[in-house]
Amino acid sequence: MKKEGKPVKSLEQLEKIAKAFGASPGGEPALDFSNTQIAFAGKSDEELLKTQWLFKMMNNRHLVNIGSKLGLLGTKIPLPFFEATVKSTIFKQFCGGTTLLESLPAIEHLHELNVDSVLDYGAEAKENEEDFNRTMNENLRAIDFAATLGSVPVISTKITGLARFELLEKISSSNPALSAEEKGEFKNVLKRIDAICHHANEMGMSVFIDAEETWIQPAIDLLANRMMKRYNKEKVVVFNTFQMYRTDRLAYIAESFDLAKEQGYLLGAKLVRGAYMEKERKRAEEMGYPSPIQPNKAATDHDFNLGIQFCIENFEQIAVCCASHNAESNLQMAALISKKNLPKNHPHLQFCQLLGMSDNITFNLAAAGYNVAKYMVYGQVKEVIPYLIRRTQENTSMTGDLSRELTLVMKEVKRRSI
Repeated sequence: MKKEGKPVKSLEQLEKIAKAFGASPGGEPALDFSNTQIAFAGKSDEELLKTQWLFKMMNNRHLVNIGSKLGLLGTKIPLPFFEATVKSTIFKQFCGGTTLLESLPAIEHLHELNVDSVLDYGAEAKENEEDFNRTMNENLRAIDFAATLGSVPVISTKITGLARFELLEKISSSNPALSAEEKGEFKNVLKRIDAICHHANEMGMSVFIDAEETWIQPAIDLLANRMMKRYNKEKVVVFNTFQMYRTDRLAYIAESFDLAKEQGYLLGAKLVRGAYMEKERKRAEEMGYPSPIQPNKAATDHDFNLGIQFCIENFEQIAVCCASHNAESNLQMAALISKKNLPKNHPHLQFCQLLGMSDNITFNLAAAGYNVAKYMVYGQVKEVIPYLIRRTQENTSMTGDLSRELTLVMKEVKRRSI
């Protein structure tokens, strides 16, 4: 979130939050997300110094703005030097590789540290049937690839990589009237997402369906619910994503759970805060409707944490993924798991953070025995530039997240130098 609320910026705040949750009932020490020795155990001194340099560069708003403009230009025309620079810096920090095979060393490295990977082909906002089918086929290849490994239980997909944005927008409207051609087009969308979910089910995998803009989300929810009804009978294969910076999503989690119980399937719920806040608020203002976004960070945190609590209370029928970089939310979920004496490795209880961020959360959770994964985007540099721009812009505008990341890296650099 932007500058609202009081983001956790200091190591002292992280330590206070950890102490507030206390030790687990079994007498284990409380999780300590300020433990940088565990957080960066997988990085060499050279890698740590490079990370420190990169985060310092990303803390410069002027550089981020220039890089974002060049990145958008690079998606339209070839910029070889820029792409090479991106690949050796920010791409390497936040992406697994340009291909599945190139991502394998990153996957294996995480696995050595007891962290799983969630593979996400970085295609989005495609516009034609050929591109949509290419994305579907890449998702199917990712499932086959992941099934050969023991450390990639999930792939993630964006519906905008499989369907035309305008079609999703029309389906999401209050009174959609599709032409015969559009109905045929939507059938193809259903076939693509079904092919992905069916193959995942056959191969013992799961699928995260990402949330996107509010004005296309009803169509995405429709697809996710259909897939959950079809494949989540005995285990959770398909997860829908709930953006908790929306004012209506806490209620929608409960509605989704009621629907799942009524229709006889398990609910897969990945909870995130959200990634389109500025765009959402701007559109609402321009079009004259109430903003769908929470008024401040505190309201988002409140709904996110209540959503996690609701899912934990119903863990036998809901598989929940706490996909968050927020220390308090992750500690709360860990504390709820301990309070209910649930197995830390229960398949319905998962944590996830983006590759390249919040290593203090990921690796301390892993060291304590929880199910935790890194969300690993892969694809050609040109394809993942929109994703990389979001990472840099949201970190610069959000939160203090980037400042916290830099502070943690600097602490570990200092610790190693003593």
